[in-house]
Amino acid sequence: MDKGSHLILRSKSSTSSSILASLARGEKVTVYSISGDWAKVKAGSKTGYVHASFLANSNPDSSADTSTPAKTTTKYVNVDKGSHLILRSKASTSSSILASLARGEKVTVYSISGDWAKVKAGSKTGYVHASFLANSNPDNHAGTSTPAKTTTKYVNVDKGSHLLLRSKASTSGKKLASLQRGEKVTVYTASGPWVKVKARGITGYVLASYLSSSDPDASTADDGNNSSEPTPDSTVTKYTTADLNLRKGPSTLTSVIEVLDKGTAVKVYSEEDGWAKVEIGGKIGYVSTNYLTSAAKQSNGKVTSIVKKYDLSLDELANIQMKVSPQTDTNERYIRSDAIKLTSHTTGVVQNGNWHIRDGAGTKNHEVGETLKEGTKVTILSTVKGDDGYTWYQISYNKAWKNATKNEVKYYLNPNNFVSDPVRSLQFLKLTSTANLNATEVNQKILAGKGILAGKASAFLTAAKQNGINEIYLIAHALLETGNGTSQLANGVKYNGKTVYNMYGTGANDGNAVQNGARYAYQHGWTTPEAAIIGGAKFISSNYLGAGQDTLYKMRWNPDVAATYGYASHQYATDIGWAYKQVDEIYNLYNLLDNYNITLEVPSYQ
Repeated sequence: MDKGSHLILRSKSSTSSSILASLARGEKVTVYSISGDWAKVKAGSKTGYVHASFLANSNPDSSADTSTPAKTTTKYVNVDKGSHLILRSKASTSSSILASLARGEKVTVYSISGDWAKVKAGSKTGYVHASFLANSNPDNHAGTSTPAKTTTKYVNVDKGSHLLLRSKASTSGKKLASLQRGEKVTVYTASGPWVKVKARGITGYVLASYLSSSDPDASTADDGNNSSEPTPDSTVTKYTTADLNLRKGPSTLTSVIEVLDKGTAVKVYSEEDGWAKVEIGGKIGYVSTNYLTSAAKQSNGKVTSIVKKYDLSLDELANIQMKVSPQTDTNERYIRSDAIKLTSHTTGVVQNGNWHIRDGAGTKNHEVGETLKEGTKVTILSTVKGDDGYTWYQISYNKAWKNATKNEVKYYLNPNNFVSDPVRSLQFLKLTSTANLNATEVNQKILAGKGILAGKASAFLTAAKQNGINEIYLIAHALLETGNGTSQLANGVKYNGKTVYNMYGTGANDGNAVQNGARYAYQHGWTTPEAAIIGGAKFISSNYLGAGQDTLYKMRWNPDVAATYGYASHQYATDIGWAYKQVDEIYNLYNLLDNYNITLEVPSYQ
């Protein structure tokens, strides 16, 4: 991390989660685990998540200077054959797409910061994931010299799982060994998502996201959760049927984290002995299963639905989206039951040769990724009857992000899958329509106890009216970015002698979020919380909403551009489930109120 910059400690392993602290260069942290790009750490008294790429084994200021030379370097796109690397306008997966770079394409690298590299490709300058760049063209078979310096890392997979050591940097490579959790490996060099390592005297390749700088089992310290945090693909959404205590543990003897209002949507990870482990607003705890239901409460307010027709078919739109490498973290992965020899009711081993994995139960569904080889251990999530008459197992296949299949893309593109659901239909909420809220009710039922945001309903309603933004969306955005009104930026930061406020994280880029966010607030005169609420709303309105992408669905998929020009552009995320995942908090806020309007704009395809 550059001198003068700061590393953001977040409540969850996501750049959209609330900010807990801003860590200075050289600050010591305790690392509990590393998963993909994120590390779970303790800094001072706070436990949260930081980008693992900004952590070092030693104090960066106690060793020789390692600053990057000012000159540029030439590198090459190194993604799987048939895939593309996305060039973005900013160092964020939420920024707009400038181009799609083919494997082997030459780029000029200006700088690398964390996971991102600033590059020039053709006439366009933007940002790409640095891990997908190589020093030589991946399709030139002449090898490049390996740096003499090596590092030691450890296998960091779930307990009971194994990491495959392969003969080449591809899932098609021959399996050389199965490495256990905590096993030490020597790392030579990285090639995209793969690293060349030596383990047990064997040299091969493993996925870099399953390696950590420390033994995952070396430390037993934690913040109260003894197991690793659950992943989003293992959840279902349920709703509370009464005002319900969220507790720290599965017992009435444990302390209450907060009281959930009747009708609150929660993500359920597991249910056992009358208790459900759930997540709500970034907090994980336990509630009684007796007060959960799968049926969402129907709306109390006035709901209006508008249909917008597009001059293309759902299949055509899916084909357009497939050209920009849509991603998924779904666990909808299936294998036929006769491929598996059961070792327990939830585990098994692949038998009788190699078998395809599919994105649905039946041979008509798409094949996904590699075939599973005989002897591979799998975790079984459920048993279902396939459309081909066979019994199929849903299996835990891969927690990493991966390319989505066309079937999976079409599921999230199809409005008919969500429009009848009171919660999921809110991805079609017209974000430029008024919710027609009452300030007193908002203060009492939504903003009470929300730190600096408490009592600020009038400011939100004014901001919404002046900028043509739905009030609930605006409040949900602020609650998320400020950690329910508790973040440092929300509560005021001194900049050039003035105390300034920032309620939406505007300009608060990772690496130096507090300083950058304060600078932006100072430049725009946000010297009161109200000014920050009203002024920040203008920025939100001018970006996607101002471009006509005024629903979460349109932010993600931008069907207007696809229908007009035949290609994908200005999409907020690569995650095919992004819009689907954003609506729980909006639903929960609406659910607290007695009087409101909801206007939906539902797309219709040929």
